[in-house]
Amino acid sequence: MLTNDEIAHQALNATRFTTYWLDSLPTASINPVLEQNTYCDLLVVGGGFCGLWGAIQAKEKNPQKDVVLIEAFSIANGASGRPAAIMSTSVMHGIDNTERMFPQEVEELERLGRENMDGFRAAVENYNLDCDVEWNGELTVSIGDQGLEAINEGFELYLKYGHDAQKLDKNAVQSEIHSPIFHAGVWSKKRSGTIHPGKLARELKRVASELGVRIFEYTPHVSNKIHRDKRQGDKVLVSTPHADIIANKVMLATNAWAVGHRKIRNRVSAIRDRIVVTEPLTDEQMESIGWNNRQGIYDTRTQLNYLRLTKDNRILFGGRLGYFYGDNTDPLYDKSPAPYIRLVNAFYRTFPQLKGKIVFSHAWSGPIALTTRMAVHYQRYHGGNMVFAGGYSGFGVTASRFGARVALAILHDEDIPETKMTFARTQPNYIPPEPFRWIGAKITMYALDTVDEKGGWRKLWVKMVEKMGFPITL
Repeated sequence: MLTNDEIAHQALNATRFTTYWLDSLPTASINPVLEQNTYCDLLVVGGGFCGLWGAIQAKEKNPQKDVVLIEAFSIANGASGRPAAIMSTSVMHGIDNTERMFPQEVEELERLGRENMDGFRAAVENYNLDCDVEWNGELTVSIGDQGLEAINEGFELYLKYGHDAQKLDKNAVQSEIHSPIFHAGVWSKKRSGTIHPGKLARELKRVASELGVRIFEYTPHVSNKIHRDKRQGDKVLVSTPHADIIANKVMLATNAWAVGHRKIRNRVSAIRDRIVVTEPLTDEQMESIGWNNRQGIYDTRTQLNYLRLTKDNRILFGGRLGYFYGDNTDPLYDKSPAPYIRLVNAFYRTFPQLKGKIVFSHAWSGPIALTTRMAVHYQRYHGGNMVFAGGYSGFGVTASRFGARVALAILHDEDIPETKMTFARTQPNYIPPEPFRWIGAKITMYALDTVDEKGGWRKLWVKMVEKMGFPITL
C-alpha cells in the first residue's frame, strides 16, 4: 500500500510548476520596451494590480494627465498573476487584523472596504471586464471543534461592523461543502467572491491603454534620483536600461519585488505562498464534494489553507508558507514536487473522497510582501514626489485598488480623510536583517507546520513571534 506522501508524489508527477492563471491563457501581445527618453506627469513602476489600478484611477480623475507605466517583465508577472483571487471587502487583511492594528479606525476602514468593493464591482461591469467573476461570498470554516471559537468571534466581528453574514453549524456547513473536517462556518455573502486574476490583469491593461496610459513592458526600473528644474520645481528622474523618464510624480507599485531596496527591505519581507490546482473535476467528483454555491474558503488552521473553484471546476488549494535566504524571489526548489507534498496531504485530509482519484495540473509559489502590518503601507521619497505602496501580504486583489487610490492622493497632496488616517501616516515595524531573518523564519515555519498536531514549545514560539508584531496566525 502506498504511503500518503507516495500518493501525493504520484498526483504531482505531471504537474507544471507555473501559475495556472497565466499558463491557461493564450499568449498575450507584449507592449514595446521604452527606448527613448520621455517626460510624464505620473510614472507608475510595476504592472500588477496596484500599478494598473493606480494608472487607471489617475486617468479617470484627469483624462489629460500623461501617465506612463513600466513593468520589468510582462504585465502580472509578479504576485498579481499567482493569487487564489478570493475577493474580500477588507482593505487591511481582515477585520481581526484591522482591530489589532487600527483599533480606533476599524469602523471607518470597514466602511471604506465596502465602498472599495462597490467601486471594484462597478469597474468590472462598466468596463465589461472578462474575468470569470463570481459573487458567491467568502466562507471561513472551522477545522474540527478547535476552530469553533474563531468562527464565533469572526461572526460577531462581521455583525459588529455592518457586514451581511450567516453562521453555519456543522450540518449547515456540510451541506455547503462535503469535507469531514469542517465543523462550522461563517459565510459573508455580499461584496465578495472569486475572480480569474490573470484575465483581470489583462483586462486592466486593456482599460489602461484605452484610457491613454503609455505602457512599456520589459522595462525595469534601474535607479531614481531628484531632477532639479529651476522653472518647474523638483521632479524625479527614473533610469531604465535604454532610456530615462522625467516624471512629476512616481508611484512605486512593486510590492514584494522591492525588497532589494534597503529602506523597503527593512519593513518588507518576501515570504512565499504555495498553491496547487487540480485537473477539472468530473460531474461525479463535483457531486461528491457539494460546493454548489462555489464560495471562496479559508479555514482556521494555524497554518491556514484556502480553496476555491475555477470556472472549469478545478480546485485551487493553497496556504503553505516558505522563506528563502536573502528574500530569494525565484528559488529552483519550488519548481519541484517536494515543497508541495504537505499541501497535497492537507488537500487529501480536506477531501478524502478525492484521494488517489485526482491529479494536479499546476503548482506554484511566489513572494508576497509580508510586513508586521500585513496590509498596505506607504513610504515617501524625494520630498514626497515618489511614494512606495505595498505590503498587501496576499490580500491585494481588491485591496490594491484602495491602496493605489490613497497612494495617488498622498502623491498629489489631496485633502481627503484617508490620508490623515493612521495606516497612511505610519509604517510597519522594522524586520531584522539576515541571517536573523532567515533563522527566525525557518523556526517559525516549522512551528506553524506542526503546532496543531504537536503543540508544546511551538505554541510558545508562535505567541512570542506575534508579540513581536508578526500576526502569523491571522
